[in-house]
Amino acid sequence: MNREEILKAIEEKYDKLGVPVDAMLQGLLHSTPITYWDYIQTDALLGLQTPRTNQPDEMVFIMYHQVNELIFKMILWEIDQIAKLIKISATKFTMHLNRISRYFDMLCNSFSVMTEGMEREQYLKFRNTLTPASGFQSAQYRKIEFASTELINLIDVRFRNTINRSSSFKNAYNHLYWQAAGKNYTTGQKSTLLNLFEKKYMGDFIDFMEDYNDINLSLKFKQLPKEVQEDEDLIKAMRHYDYTVNVKWVMQHYKAAAKYIGGKETDLEATGGSNWRKYMHPKYQRRIFYPYLWSEDELNNWGAF
Repeated sequence: MNREEILKAIEEKYDKLGVPVDAMLQGLLHSTPITYWDYIQTDALLGLQTPRTNQPDEMVFIMYHQVNELIFKMILWEIDQIAKLIKISATKFTMHLNRISRYFDMLCNSFSVMTEGMEREQYLKFRNTLTPASGFQSAQYRKIEFASTELINLIDVRFRNTINRSSSFKNAYNHLYWQAAGKNYTTGQKSTLLNLFEKKYMGDFIDFMEDYNDINLSLKFKQLPKEVQEDEDLIKAMRHYDYTVNVKWVMQHYKAAAKYIGGKETDLEATGGSNWRKYMHPKYQRRIFYPYLWSEDELNNWGAF
């Protein structure tokens, strides 16, 4: 486009918005050039680390989790490119799923930052100041789960036969698999970890569950034409995403916990107070986003390695 065409296009754009183009151009005349540090907000980003102890490796712990949260935001952004489209092709569905999987691949491959990047002695000192906080309390990660699959696949396996699509969202929420990390199902008593988490996010979660109840990735896949559902690249992308999130990523956390708080004779509790060996291992969680894409043998041996 030449200059006249560009100016005409700008004028048409702002006319449609009801904004005087002359005012916009005058504002441009007085604006300052954008810089990398302003655009990325580098100073603000680098000022977000606040250690609670004098242990140097705590900074590694904080920054790595902050990186995780940024990537979770990228994943949710990509999920919406699928979930919120009325009609989507196999090619576009696959493209965004592969992007999402690459983000999780990056998370899995980078987890050595946690397993190898901290001295155990330092970790055991600063972890006590984190109680009752836990990575369990990542709201974005919980939203990724809600947006990826049907709610029944996130229900604790012990209660799945009591929940269906006619159940209230509050009832489904109270039986999600991760409730087991902070709830005694016999007494109904919840830990401080879970109470604080719910005080902050429960209302938002239930709204999010409702919003994605009919547009989560699993249902979007099932709504595709049969020939599109059978697309080999799409199925491969779905399976890769499922396995990466629910086995590889979970096992990275499990192995890190085994290194830092596991022991031959006794285990330390997770900072949130859970029995982390049973809570974290995928063979106990049985969390599978797309069970209809796995064989019976694969389902029976989920996470068993």
